Amino acid sequence: MSRRALRRLRGEQRGQEEPGLGELGLDPGPERGPEGLPPPVAAGRGQRGSARSAVSNRFELITAEESEDEPLSREERADARLSERDAAGGNNEGAVTEETEGNGQGDGEEAEQPDQTPVLSNKPRKKKKKRKTKKTSAGETLEDNDLEDIDSLLEKIEDTNGLSQQTQSGVIAGSRPLLYVEHRNLNPENELKRYFGARTVLGELRPRQRQRQYVRSMWLTAPKNTWPRYSKTGITMQLVDTRRGVQYFTFEHHREYQQVQFKFLDAVESMDPNNIVLLLQMNPYHVDSLLQLSDVCRMQEDQEMARDLIERALYSLECAFHPVFSLTSGTCRLDYRRLENRAFFLALFKHLMFLEKRGCPRTALEFCKLILSLDPENDPLCVLLLIDFLSLRAREYTFLTRMFQEWESHRNLSQLPNFAFSVPLAYFFLSQQEERSELELSQARERAARLIQLALIMFPSVLMPLLDHCSVQPDARVASHSFFGLNAQISQPPALNQLTSLYVGRTHSLWKDPAVMAWLETNVHEVLRMVDARDLLVEESEHKRKMRYQSAPRNIYRHIILSEMKEATAALPLEVTSQPVMGFDPLPPLDSIVSYTRPERTNHPSNESTLSLFFRSLLPNFNLQGDIRHDGDEEAGAGQDLNQGVNRLMAAMRDMLANIQFQEPPRDDNPEGDGDWD
Repeated sequence: MSRRALRRLRGEQRGQEEPGLGELGLDPGPERGPEGLPPPVAAGRGQRGSARSAVSNRFELITAEESEDEPLSREERADARLSERDAAGGNNEGAVTEETEGNGQGDGEEAEQPDQTPVLSNKPRKKKKKRKTKKTSAGETLEDNDLEDIDSLLEKIEDTNGLSQQTQSGVIAGSRPLLYVEHRNLNPENELKRYFGARTVLGELRPRQRQRQYVRSMWLTAPKNTWPRYSKTGITMQLVDTRRGVQYFTFEHHREYQQVQFKFLDAVESMDPNNIVLLLQMNPYHVDSLLQLSDVCRMQEDQEMARDLIERALYSLECAFHPVFSLTSGTCRLDYRRLENRAFFLALFKHLMFLEKRGCPRTALEFCKLILSLDPENDPLCVLLLIDFLSLRAREYTFLTRMFQEWESHRNLSQLPNFAFSVPLAYFFLSQQEERSELELSQARERAARLIQLALIMFPSVLMPLLDHCSVQPDARVASHSFFGLNAQISQPPALNQLTSLYVGRTHSLWKDPAVMAWLETNVHEVLRMVDARDLLVEESEHKRKMRYQSAPRNIYRHIILSEMKEATAALPLEVTSQPVMGFDPLPPLDSIVSYTRPERTNHPSNESTLSLFFRSLLPNFNLQGDIRHDGDEEAGAGQDLNQGVNRLMAAMRDMLANIQFQEPPRDDNPEGDGDWD
């Protein structure tokens, strides 16, 4: 709509107005426009009279060009000063910036262009469109909220709360706990976006999400359209106790879920995976069935289906969370001794293993911290043997060094081969970062050299297998020395052999860097010098190795079984490998807390003789052994049981003979028939 038509709708006639009216912008009153805005033309002070006299024909304003070449308001002029000068284009014809207010250049410009004085119009609507692309005083482009990066918004929020963590620069806020879990780091898509870009990761997902039905959003995993519709499974979580700011929770199985659990145990005993598949068709979110079938799919090299089943199990468990259960606080505990809680630990562990193989070590590290925060004292899955590897792969060197400093005093992390070697490697990587100060670099180099020498003295059996996996040939001095020779591997205890095999098999790829190998070689020669000098530290370390590591705890065996490292699995003792290991509950604790028991099966396995089975086939009610004795006094009543069995057998035979009836052959009416066939 043109301005002329707009004025007609308002009932305004420009030709009948006095030249001094406010609509012309020449009111000698306060400096306000028709809508409360500042006057668009900012001339020098004391020049308002000259502006009034400059309007010679009051009808010139009606025929003025209705274009974008009108002067800007005071707000727009302030924004235009920070923009590029050539971007103003046609606005420079009549616009007078505030820079001309202080000098004497305003009189001539305003006198030459009297037709640029604005009138009432719909200009604010156009101003809003312009401001979307204008730049602020900080030089940032104003965009819509939907176009801003989510990660940057979260970082700004964390900065205002004092919770920012700059892992790249090695600065960690002291207010953040060590096992603090970030929600955004639990999503592997966020990590893949940093590697490949959001367009590559979400390019194929956006069209599908438009047709996606509403589902409950989760932190641990994202529900998929291919999953069955979720309904309550019978799992709930209860708050058991709260002590010293720590909350203790537990999962509970309702009666309906217990019946499904009993059917699952029957399916496992049948040794037929098809029975588990049939059970999942009826109960698609039964957690133990999902865990066990995932192992079957993984053995059949169907990794995608195995990972999908684990994610579905996590989704089922997260739907049962207590309202106050927090994943990020690090103050929520679950007791692994309870059968209902073990599925959550195992699902998290198997999920992080899939994430690590998928190439998301940062997300896997966050899940590892979550598992450790659920029971940091007992560590039932012994994720301390894994967290150092994930920290190095995710380049979270500062987190690993901080954990070693805070937990070494009460957990003796240096007595684990993985921490003894990974922490100095983290310090070495920190010493290679150029953005750090020279003092920090020198301190990191000194700590790395000191700790790697202590690790080589304490665990000399790690060096030669590590070099072998890295395809590195040691020099003659190292190969011929007895300290790192074959004797070091043979003489170590079995438990230590399991730990060293696990570490070498898992982290040998991190040591293949030539710079790392050169640094390791220098410290190996320094250790040999200390050994030849018969340093007291060498003798003390040898004594510690002989006294400790005699037998590994059960959680380390459980970790080795779940990790499936060939080097470590081969070193497991016979008492562990001889017993059956189920994927839904590997090596259950010896002090398990049982909340409900499985009912006894009615059909007991038969150990009867062949003769007894023969008579049972003839007489189903026959029982040679009688009722099962529960008193346990089998020796005292052995003869009596034998006599009773014989008596029952004789009675059964008499009963069978008495009931035998011989039927006469059918009599023919014509015994002397011709014998012809009809």
